[in-house]
Amino acid sequence: MHSIPKTMKALVLTGLGKFELQEVSVPSPGPFEVLCRIGAVAICGSDPEIIRGGLPGYWPPSYPFIAGHEWAGEVVALGEGSGYFFKIGDRVAGEPWKGCGNCPNCVAGHYNRCMNYGRPESGMRHYGFQYTGAYAQYSVYSVKAVHMMKDRVSFREGSMVDTAGVGLHGAELTGITPGGTVAVIGPGPIGILAMRIAKALGASRAIVVGRPPRLELAGKLGADALVDIQETDPIEGVRAANGGKGVDEVFECSGSEGTLHQAIRMVREGGRIGLLGIPSDKVMEKIPYKYLCRNEIVICGSKATPNVSDKVLALIASGQLVVKDLITHVFPLDDFGKALDTFVTRKDGAMKVVIEPNGAEKTAG
Repeated sequence: MHSIPKTMKALVLTGLGKFELQEVSVPSPGPFEVLCRIGAVAICGSDPEIIRGGLPGYWPPSYPFIAGHEWAGEVVALGEGSGYFFKIGDRVAGEPWKGCGNCPNCVAGHYNRCMNYGRPESGMRHYGFQYTGAYAQYSVYSVKAVHMMKDRVSFREGSMVDTAGVGLHGAELTGITPGGTVAVIGPGPIGILAMRIAKALGASRAIVVGRPPRLELAGKLGADALVDIQETDPIEGVRAANGGKGVDEVFECSGSEGTLHQAIRMVREGGRIGLLGIPSDKVMEKIPYKYLCRNEIVICGSKATPNVSDKVLALIASGQLVVKDLITHVFPLDDFGKALDTFVTRKDGAMKVVIEPNGAEKTAG
């Protein structure tokens, strides 16, 4: 049985753009919660903004604060009632969302749209954003926010579940045409995993749109055709790569200005678009309204990773979805500053950067 210390190391945000490693108390799980020893936590694209203090009073709601939400680890203590769902020693991967469970959206299963967001007294949790997260050696989670992980799935791979989940949720919203072709705009981690998930769900070809060097990496990681936006018009390039026809689905994974218009022109009549990238508030798209209507094109907004974590874990465990080759850098918690700089500047071709608060897992590969 794992011996739980009274204190732990945690990466604590102390103010706008300020963070430090501190020794803090190990939290105790409440009813229907579990205490987890964090094995690996990946840096997400939203983390630098949270750390910078881009949304103070919202993400995070106050200081001091512990961020981090893409994690995997081991259950080491059980709160009242949680033993029905988990046991000590279970390997788990987490998701950041846990709804209040009582509002109409939560009751319908759309807890990513919980109507009590920002009201922790309702039971709503957004771990690492508005509630304590995983940049620490231990953290407490609701049983609704952790998912069983097979022994053959490493903690590092488990930390990729949230990133892959964004792609799977988007694919479930749009659907995937069996034997069809998808285009992915933005060859970052979400784009690459959206491409792989689309192929796992039946797409036969994937065209990736972006710029080097990540575009070149997309080719090595499974893309069937590449469109370099520095050399080719994205719309013309995608259609040329698909025999002059529009593709069945487009996944916009960059959040860049102008890409929604491009996606609309890339799909076939009756095609579907999934918006997985998060644009800034300043992005206001101009779209070909008549073209959109006359061609019955469906556009699906996509938010977070509701109800997909178990599916992603099953795909990883079966070998149908590979995620570990996107992990380019691994650091201990003590080197978080170096890890963050590596991620933000994409140093040495950084794609996904993972933190191991308790050291490397013996079986991690």
